[in-house]
Amino acid sequence: MRDYWKVFFVTGVSYTLALAALTVFFGAIIGLVICVCRMSKVKVLNGVFAVVVDIIRGTPMLLQIYVGYFLVPKLLPFEVSEFVAVSVAFAINSGCYLSEAFRSGIQAVDIGQMDAARSLGLTYGQSMKSVILPQAIKNILPALGNEFITIIKDTSLASTFFIGDVMTSFLIVRGKTFLTFEGLIVVAIIYYVLTKILTFFLGKFERRLKASD
Repeated sequence: MRDYWKVFFVTGVSYTLALAALTVFFGAIIGLVICVCRMSKVKVLNGVFAVVVDIIRGTPMLLQIYVGYFLVPKLLPFEVSEFVAVSVAFAINSGCYLSEAFRSGIQAVDIGQMDAARSLGLTYGQSMKSVILPQAIKNILPALGNEFITIIKDTSLASTFFIGDVMTSFLIVRGKTFLTFEGLIVVAIIYYVLTKILTFFLGKFERRLKASD
């Protein structure tokens, strides 16, 4: 098992962190777009994205990864890797969940902030961009951190398609060494250490935000 540590598990950690980072980054962008559409006064736009969020939140992530894996390459006019296809599925899933976090963050901002911005002559869009969203993003930063930690654990589902994550590394090592239990222990330690490190830094970040308030 020690001979496969650098070859597989270090590579697996890199792929896992890259997948989680891409998921949260693009998921935040998707979530913000969905949030704006959900809060729009255009009923059709609101209704369409409400259905999309409901479907994503009401179906298993593994099913969504399967759909992304087989559908994304067909929809795009250029060839994409399995990693990209799976990342798209993860990002859409994360975006739908984060859209609710964005919406609650925006609603947590005092409505008087919008009234004050509009009274200064700013349009609705300018008010959202310059006044409301900066405060809302600060409110949801802890949620983004928690989403990152959750996604790191959920990336194990991507091993179904052997994209190179930690669980994929375990499957490769198991196939070469026939050591199942030992590999699972190593994988469990890796996930535990990653989540504990991120939880520690997230806790420090949240305390710093509270102190700045």
